[in-house]
Amino acid sequence: MRTRRWTRRTTVAAVAAVAALGCLAPGCTLSDTGGGDGKAASDGDGHVLAVKIDNVGPARPQTGLDAADVVYAEQVEAGLSRLMAVYASKPPPVVGPVRSARETDLELLRQFDDPALAFSGAQSKLLPLVSAAPLRPLSPGKAPGDAYFRGGGKVAPHNLFVRPRALDADAGTGGLQSTGFTFGARPKGGTPERAATVRFPAARFTFDWSAERKRWLVSMDGAQARTIDGGTLGASTVVVQYVKVRESRFHDRSGSNTPFTETVGSGKARVLRDGRAYEARWERTSAQDGTEFTTADDGERLPFAKGQVWVVFAKA
Repeated sequence: MRTRRWTRRTTVAAVAAVAALGCLAPGCTLSDTGGGDGKAASDGDGHVLAVKIDNVGPARPQTGLDAADVVYAEQVEAGLSRLMAVYASKPPPVVGPVRSARETDLELLRQFDDPALAFSGAQSKLLPLVSAAPLRPLSPGKAPGDAYFRGGGKVAPHNLFVRPRALDADAGTGGLQSTGFTFGARPKGGTPERAATVRFPAARFTFDWSAERKRWLVSMDGAQARTIDGGTLGASTVVVQYVKVRESRFHDRSGSNTPFTETVGSGKARVLRDGRAYEARWERTSAQDGTEFTTADDGERLPFAKGQVWVVFAKA
């Protein structure tokens, strides 16, 4: 396992002036342009921008999710799901709806060098941990005044959006190097797979292989996931990572426990790419390390297909 040493940057370059942005008011169409390449480049800095994204019915369709390099799906209170989109190449003009952070996010983000986290807030008892974490917290109160806005024809709290280019995010093409992911040609083996479903207590994700688009089309809670302008969300690689999901010391306002997803350790995984499924093992030695995925039979590194990666944390 490769080890990365944390380096905190005390200064970052100012971001260029905000480009002309579309709107999210009813009737407006937003054309998101972004990376989604999922490549671990050999040059550029190691920064990423992570955005916590709402994932219940009233929040859909989400904006800017199709431009993410990596999308993490985690379990939250009452068995629901929430997403964290990671941008390391070209963040889109607008992302959202933005929601609150969880303790799981802090451990997951420690693999990156000085990551920025855009989120709407957090439980009061969690906020000191967010402040102490090796990341740049960019909630509405700590971001430039024009970075966040409410709109999109959605009702609160599902109507908070962020303009990444207005943040001091400094995302770079080398930001995914620390994930431990490798990208390359399809490995030998695997079994043909046309659809796979991952279930949380009160949410589910289904991925259907499209040979025409060479993507796993994403459905959430039984509905096809779409972009704000009507396109379909699709991933080049889907990782079902089996992890320990346990209770934490945090609760929401209704008293529901906030689950903590353990992403440091090792376990089984299932990797979907190119219409095939590969049984795999995952290992992350420490929070500063990325996660390596190897084939279950011979322990060789398992390369992902070029493009957007979805990682769904399933309970082991």
